[in-house]
Amino acid sequence: MANRINRAIELLEADQAIYYDGPHTGHVLTYEQGLEDAHTWADYINVGMEHGAFDMTGLAEYMRGLVDGGPTASGHRTPAVIVEAPVNGIDGANVRFNAWQFRQILGRGVHGILLCQAENADAVREFVAACRFPHNKPGPHELGIGKLGIGTRGRGSEPTAAPVWGLDTVQYLNRCDPWPLNPVGELLLGV
Repeated sequence: MANRINRAIELLEADQAIYYDGPHTGHVLTYEQGLEDAHTWADYINVGMEHGAFDMTGLAEYMRGLVDGGPTASGHRTPAVIVEAPVNGIDGANVRFNAWQFRQILGRGVHGILLCQAENADAVREFVAACRFPHNKPGPHELGIGKLGIGTRGRGSEPTAAPVWGLDTVQYLNRCDPWPLNPVGELLLGV
């Protein structure tokens, strides 16, 4: 049995490198491909939506296939899935106005998001806020509300995302938070 939901985080906590598989120009997002990819050699699967199709129906089916095809050889329910978002990260306003994309992606039960072309701190702050639920605290580093902001991810997707992680909705609300900001968080955010 795995210690964490997200194998990539488990390895990073152990000071290990992580390796991925998956194209940057899209991914076959079908139930059948999920069944096959459940047995990947990779620590996480990259789904390229920055230059590939923004396909939430396909992503939901793919995640369902990963669950049904699992567990992985390492004992995880699914391989970690990290999506490259098509949001243009040039400034805070662009990220804030496109935050709906993060909500849609996270609502499918993925384990992380990459903000491509992040060009300044405001863009990154907006990205982190958009991926966090409002009830989660700023973090162990006393960043403060003024610096990090309150999470803006709305509630409502947890009934569909939580089962992908093998959690109930209350557990999901507490664990779908960025690691290492939240030491028990299972979400990887990258720039």
